[in-house]
Amino acid sequence: MVCAFFIHLEQDTHILKRQKKSLLKLDAMEILFLPKALNLKDSLDIQVYDYNTAKEATKQKVNLTQNVISFLIEGRKEVFSDSRSINIQNSSFLIIRKGHCLMTERLSAPHNNYRSILLFFSDDAIINFMRKYNILNRKNVLSKAVTPFEYDDFTNAIANSLMSISNLNTVTQKKLLQVKFEELMLYLTDIKGTQFVLSLFFGNDNFSGRFLSIVENNKLKKMSLNELAFLSSMSLSTFKRAFSKHFKESPSKWFLDQRLEHSAYLLKHKNHRPSDIFEDVGFNTLSNFIQAFKSKYGVTPKQYK
Repeated sequence: MVCAFFIHLEQDTHILKRQKKSLLKLDAMEILFLPKALNLKDSLDIQVYDYNTAKEATKQKVNLTQNVISFLIEGRKEVFSDSRSINIQNSSFLIIRKGHCLMTERLSAPHNNYRSILLFFSDDAIINFMRKYNILNRKNVLSKAVTPFEYDDFTNAIANSLMSISNLNTVTQKKLLQVKFEELMLYLTDIKGTQFVLSLFFGNDNFSGRFLSIVENNKLKKMSLNELAFLSSMSLSTFKRAFSKHFKESPSKWFLDQRLEHSAYLLKHKNHRPSDIFEDVGFNTLSNFIQAFKSKYGVTPKQYK
């Protein structure tokens, strides 16, 4: 039974790879490929990198070709994924499934620095872990591309040890990282359950569901169509066609209607002022919000309220 399960699991992996190769190519000049951009190799199942920078990034397009655990040391980080956006400070760390995401990195004060210990790991590393510890249940897997965790004494110690391991030679790193990866995953599954492990592997195989989740979860955010297309692993033209097919209207009209309907709800039922909500519903200026609202409802937001 176990062998049959993993044969099926590995067949699923090959199908996913073929599907991804069929996607239209995106503009490589705008995309950061990790871990390759850090001079690391996809051929290694587990590898670590001590990432330091004094430069901020805003919604950087990232193509993760391996899964990664980002142990935030200094600064703030926000990750926009297929299901949601998560914002953390250095009291937390993230496990991020491979694929497309947008990353924002903010420097810490007063040192003006950003630092994160990055532990990259392949799907094979997950498969081997699942096989070794008999984590087989695929049912009711929640699709979470990004899972946040709060530091505790144990995970803080793991992050510090990885910082030291990153300074060792490659051969020694390889031996120690296997132990540290397994140690961390065993600890997290013990305190959090196995859902996040299953989601890392199984949660990425429903392209239609991911597309709809991306649209619904970002409909009130200031996301460009180009950014949404990237998260969906589509070119902009493919994204627009898929959008029209699912929602029966253009993206620009649909998003505008969603934002205006939500603003009308806030004005009428939550007693908010127009000046308090225009940015929250995706408008850059109050005047643009008033004009769009009046065009849809025939009255200004203040009159509607």
